[in-house]
Amino acid sequence: MSSQHEHTAAENHAHRQEGPRNHYISFALSIILTILAFAGVVYGGLDRGFVLAFIVILAIVQAVFQMVYWMHMKDRGHLYPIMFIVMGAVIAGIAVFTAVYWMWW
Repeated sequence: MSSQHEHTAAENHAHRQEGPRNHYISFALSIILTILAFAGVVYGGLDRGFVLAFIVILAIVQAVFQMVYWMHMKDRGHLYPIMFIVMGAVIAGIAVFTAVYWMWW
């Protein structure tokens, strides 16, 4: 019975918790991305189109970043949630493209 509970060093390393270091780093990067978006809006000398594109790009980067680190999508066993998120993004992209194409035709 005790042989079933013995783990090798590699298995113990694979099951080890990440620790607070990665959480601190990911929290700091999330705050930095938020500050960059806020600074883009507060600074009045930038073109409106650039600010909009800048905020959208930062939002996408932060969403992916938070999915990877806070929702642990980088870990094993998250294939189906990742597939559904990607398919949702593809369907949303097709819907937006179709709506814009339809309005500008």
